[in-house]
Amino acid sequence: MTEKALRLGTRRSKLAMAQSGQVADAVSQVTGRPVELVEITTYGDVSREHLAQIGGTGVFVAALREALARGEVDFAVHSLKDLPTTQPDELVVAAIPVREDPRDVIIARDTLKLADLPRGARIGTGSPRRMAQLNAYARTHGLDFETVPIRGNVDTRIGYVTKGDLDAVVLAAAGLNRVGRSDEVTDFLSVDTVLPAPGQGALAVETTADNAELVAALAELDDPFTRAAVTAERSLLAALEAGCSAPVGALADLLVDGQIVKEMRLRGVVGSTDGSTLVQLSTTGPVPETHEAAMTLGRELAAEMLAQGAAGLMGERAL
Repeated sequence: MTEKALRLGTRRSKLAMAQSGQVADAVSQVTGRPVELVEITTYGDVSREHLAQIGGTGVFVAALREALARGEVDFAVHSLKDLPTTQPDELVVAAIPVREDPRDVIIARDTLKLADLPRGARIGTGSPRRMAQLNAYARTHGLDFETVPIRGNVDTRIGYVTKGDLDAVVLAAAGLNRVGRSDEVTDFLSVDTVLPAPGQGALAVETTADNAELVAALAELDDPFTRAAVTAERSLLAALEAGCSAPVGALADLLVDGQIVKEMRLRGVVGSTDGSTLVQLSTTGPVPETHEAAMTLGRELAAEMLAQGAAGLMGERAL
C-alpha cells in the first residue's frame, strides 16, 4: 500500500510552481512519500495594486498559512523575502534550503548592460529598494535613466521590454534560474551596486509546529549557512521596522579563505527612492552559530543605520 501523499501548498504563479516542484521532489526523496501540489490563490496574486499600496508584507503568504492552519495542506513553500519577519507560534519554518543566486539582474533591449543604457532610458521595477539604489547609482556614475513602477509575473515584466514599452526591467536572478530563463539576462547587478532584498533567493518551507514528524523530515533540507545569513538579514529588516515593500536591501555572505569559512559579513542599505540619500553600512563578525547570534548581528547593524538617519528614509512603516 502506497503511503498517503503529502500536500504542498503553493501559489499558482509559474515561478511558485517551479520552486515548489523542486522542493516537492526533495521532500519526496527524504520521506519516501509522494508529494502533490495544492494551488492556492493569494491576495497578492489577484490584486493589481502596487505592493506598497496593499501593505507589501504577507500579501503572498496569508492564504497559504490559512490553508496550513485549516489542515488543507501539510506544508507550504514561500519565497522567503515574502514572509513577514514575525513568525506565528503555531507555524515553524522547518527548512531553508541552499540559497539560489541572491543578485538582481537586468533584462534590457538589444542585450544592453546597465551602464550602456541610453540617456532617458526607462527601467521597470515594482521595488522601492531597487529604485533607490539604481537612482543612487545613476547619480554617482553620471547616468540618466528613469525608474518606472511595474507589477506582474516574470512573463509580463519581460514583455514590457520585448514589446518596446520599456528599455529594461529588473528581476531576481533566482526566479529566472528557477523558471529556466536566465539566458535572457543582459546584466547581473553587482551587490555593490544593488543590495538584494533580505532573504532574496532563499525559500522557506513552513509547516505546523505540532507536526513533529514532518518538521523533522523537512529539517533534512535545511542549510545552516543559508539560515544564518537570512536570519541576520531579516533581523535587520525587523529592527528597522520595515515591511517588505520598504526600500531596504540586505545581504549576509560568508568570507571564505580557501576552503575555510572565516566570518560572515552583513551589509544593509536604506534609501530614498529618488536615490538622493542612501544609508549603507556593513559589519563583519564570526559566523553565527545560533539563531540568537544571527538575530543580534542584524539588530546591531540596524541600530547603526538608524543612528545614521535610516528611519527617515523608510516610507511605509510597519504597524
